[in-house]
Amino acid sequence: MKALLNSLNEPEKALVRETGSAELSDLTEDGLVDLHTRIRRARNKYSKLYRRTASARIEEHGGRGKARPKNTRDAQKAEVFEDALARVSWYLARAARRSASEIKAERIAAANPSRPGPPQPGAPQPESMTPQTTARRRPTTADPALNRRHAATRAKGARRQARRDAR
Repeated sequence: MKALLNSLNEPEKALVRETGSAELSDLTEDGLVDLHTRIRRARNKYSKLYRRTASARIEEHGGRGKARPKNTRDAQKAEVFEDALARVSWYLARAARRSASEIKAERIAAANPSRPGPPQPGAPQPESMTPQTTARRRPTTADPALNRRHAATRAKGARRQARRDAR
């Protein structure tokens, strides 16, 4: 990896240096998006260069397999930027999840201003509250039409399963 980093020019080295853990943890979500864009452009540039030069050398060398070893520098540079992009993407996803949860909490708080939040740890528990509504009673199954409908549904399922099993 060191040899690959030494093949980069100064602006490219600076771009890869920006993907260190300490640097990435200090960036905001917008900063991470900007860095992600710059690294993606560099990766795309070297991937494109690699493909174009390899395809141009096919006639000279007689095939892609033979042309590949002659064009490894651009491929290695693209790989360096691919690794850097993966690191930045991970930090960006983490920052996006964090900001999404903060926004969600703000929206919930704004939607329910009179509703108290979750109970604070160590706060006394309120007395057990009695339900304000009565429990719903389940309908009785004495209705003959309902019994027929349930039986028809079960029979339909049994016929469908029998058809499947016969295949």
